[in-house]
Amino acid sequence: MWWFKKKEIAAPEPVKEPEKAQMKITPEAVASVHPKATREFQRYEPPKGVIPASMERAILAMDSTDYTALNEAYSMGYGTLDSFPGYPYLAAMAQKPEYRKMVGTIAEEMTRKWIKLRTVGDDDKSDRVKAITDALERFHVREKFREAAEHDGYFGGGQIYIDVLSPKNVSAWTDENELKQKLFISDKKIPKGSLKGFQVIEPVWTYPGVYNAQNPLSPDFYKPTEWFVMGKTVHASRMIDFVSRQVPDLLKASYNFRGLSLVQMAEPYVNNWLRTRDSVSDMIHSFSIPVIGTNMSTVLQGGGAESVLARLELFNRCRDNRGAFAKDNDPTTPETVEFVNAPLSGLDTLQAQSQEHMAAVSGIPLVKLLGITPNGLNASSDGEIRVFYDYIHSLQQAMFKEPLKRVLDVIQLSEFGDIDPEIYFEFEPLYEMSAKERADIRLVDAQTDAVYVTQVQALSANEVREKIADDPDSPYHSLDLSDDLEIEESDFDEDEESESEDDPPDKT
Repeated sequence: MWWFKKKEIAAPEPVKEPEKAQMKITPEAVASVHPKATREFQRYEPPKGVIPASMERAILAMDSTDYTALNEAYSMGYGTLDSFPGYPYLAAMAQKPEYRKMVGTIAEEMTRKWIKLRTVGDDDKSDRVKAITDALERFHVREKFREAAEHDGYFGGGQIYIDVLSPKNVSAWTDENELKQKLFISDKKIPKGSLKGFQVIEPVWTYPGVYNAQNPLSPDFYKPTEWFVMGKTVHASRMIDFVSRQVPDLLKASYNFRGLSLVQMAEPYVNNWLRTRDSVSDMIHSFSIPVIGTNMSTVLQGGGAESVLARLELFNRCRDNRGAFAKDNDPTTPETVEFVNAPLSGLDTLQAQSQEHMAAVSGIPLVKLLGITPNGLNASSDGEIRVFYDYIHSLQQAMFKEPLKRVLDVIQLSEFGDIDPEIYFEFEPLYEMSAKERADIRLVDAQTDAVYVTQVQALSANEVREKIADDPDSPYHSLDLSDDLEIEESDFDEDEESESEDDPPDKT
């Protein structure tokens, strides 16, 4: 064969290594794994009828908050989005006993001992103080404040409407023009006998009307000057606000100018407790599971399960704990039965810790919230109780002080026509000493008085007697001092001496 006719065989192409697949994750895939929070910050819109229909669009347009920036900024944070859940959701959560116990305990403690009216100066004002006290009871002010405190815990805020007569001698809520006017704390605006009472309003029925969102230097910045109450425009001076946990200005419009509710704060802890409680209950219910080894080849190959279910049903009917687990067994061996028990040790500790978390977020001691006393021979809850009472007292000062001052001023104007600046109030201390502690204090006081009378002679027995009779905490309060007081011997001698010096000499 000629060389020029020889067929050249092409060299085989080199085998290419397969390209490694590059990992590419699309934003859609990330979104499907980590879905965007369903509850975002958004403008709060009240139910129909709260804002007059003629001005609803203009009023809602006042909220110029950039909620998109808020929601995007939160994506860099941790956890779920804690936006305002809405009043219907909060109202539904108020049915759970865990929330009712938290909110109710704080509201009841804030109004349990209530207030005591005091005066300054030497004038006797007992009649005026009694009239104010009777008015506080007649208008149920304590009950109204307790209800407003509950609304603060459930919804993040509460409001009390001051019901007074208009110049037409009718309730102001029947006169729309009067409702829009400012309620001055003056006898010209609140004459004698004009107070009709106080009405607690849930925040779901109100919406802020006009508020300043332009100038932070203004005293009314993000403070509504009027409220819409089911279509009626009410001046803000006629409403008493209760908000214990204010939110930042950027969130006030979203929260309907209320605050953060205790229900919203405690929701993760309560959900954790409920999940743990149910899990422990389910584990205890099914801690022992029978496992039956039988021939399940027919079932596993797509056949009917009537025969297997019949065996399981027969087994379950012969035992108390309903429920069984079937596993495949060698068809050449007989059926087997065994029991698998779940360990229950430590469940009580996990459940107790989950329950104690609810007490931590609410600031209520376990013995107050759950009735759980500390363990141990020398264990005591006195320290926790005193800390809790300090917390309640601070809440009273923050939430009740200014509203109570306003209520007392309105009552005085309605009862007397003027305001006495020398009458004020103090919150009663919540902590009560035991009988032994009070007896020990009286013993120390008695020993101190004995030293002042007998050794130092700085006081007389009559002065000590008067002090005991005037002490409202003494068991001898209101002691009758009308009988002849004991005359001190030294005083008698001095009086006798002075009289003998003044007598003229006997001329006989």
